[in-house]
Amino acid sequence: MAVSIRLSRGGSKKRPYYRIVVADARSPRDGQFIEKIGTYNPLLAKDSPDRVKLDAERAKHWVSVGAQPTDRVARFLDAAGVKERIVRNNPNKGKPGEKATERAGERAEKTAAAEAAAAEAAAQPAPEPVVEEAPVVEEAAAVEAPAEEVAAPEAPAAVEEPAAVEAPAAVEEPAAAEAPAAEAPAADAEAKTEG
Repeated sequence: MAVSIRLSRGGSKKRPYYRIVVADARSPRDGQFIEKIGTYNPLLAKDSPDRVKLDAERAKHWVSVGAQPTDRVARFLDAAGVKERIVRNNPNKGKPGEKATERAGERAEKTAAAEAAAAEAAAQPAPEPVVEEAPVVEEAAAVEAPAEEVAAPEAPAAVEEPAAVEAPAAVEEPAAAEAPAAEAPAADAEAKTEG
């Protein structure tokens, strides 16, 4: 029978409380255990003496008969001086996975390609537009355009005359509205001096 020293969860939802128990390795986490040798309350401060309570003598006994502590319980046993814990070092823990490195590589290639394209565009002078054929076509259109422009100003001039007559009347109305407004502050100033 394989015996382990592990945590058994108690407490309520989002308020965990653990018992440090010695149990058969095949039994469920919160199930039947052989002996309770301590408690662990993760909600208390790290420097609190009530955070981890452990019966060191019983823990030594179970370790001597071959009980295997879990990683968390091994930390508690190391702090209590029962069993020295081997410090593990995983240098690959902080490295990104395969897919993340692939995505990072693709992003780097895209940014490099965009920078290269921008550098090429900046290095090449802007091509001057070659417009040799267009002026020939415009000259032919320019010869026809003055004849049309001569006829065109007569029609709009007839349309603009009524609008020009209405515009001065519209300008005079706001000026008439401003005059009483200018007189009103003066009347207020005279009323203040009298009172």
